[in-house]
Amino acid sequence: MTAPHRSRRMTVQPDWIDFNGHLNMAYYNVLFDRGADDLFAEFGITPDYPAKRGFSTFSAEFHVCYLRELKEGDPVYVTSQLLDMDEKRFHFFQELHHEDGWLSATGEGLGLHIDMSGPKVAPMPADVAQKMRAILKQHSGLPRPDRAGRRIGIPRR
Repeated sequence: MTAPHRSRRMTVQPDWIDFNGHLNMAYYNVLFDRGADDLFAEFGITPDYPAKRGFSTFSAEFHVCYLRELKEGDPVYVTSQLLDMDEKRFHFFQELHHEDGWLSATGEGLGLHIDMSGPKVAPMPADVAQKMRAILKQHSGLPRPDRAGRRIGIPRR
């Protein structure tokens, strides 16, 4: 796997465009989610994970910074970097890039590993945790993203 992880190529769809003529804010999350799906597959967490293993992942928190607008038909990809994890949670950072290389948005998330019988937060199976730890080790050599850990507020002077 590359570090950071790079998703498949995706395309901004016509029905995702808002009345301002650019990508609606909700669809940035769709693109980030699809990029996360590609990363999570590296851990063994795929769409059949709930049915086969009885577990899934839920988002606890996700923050987006919008930097440059995307338009209909734009080709994009998401890079994802695993920042931290424990037995039940994982912290990751994503960047949404136009295929030409420029940065459109960043996203930072906290994911939870879920036992679907509850549903309740639960430890990951050993094989999933092992794969995730290996990727965390690989990603720990990357610089920490400047936008990681940001908070929302209006600075006062």
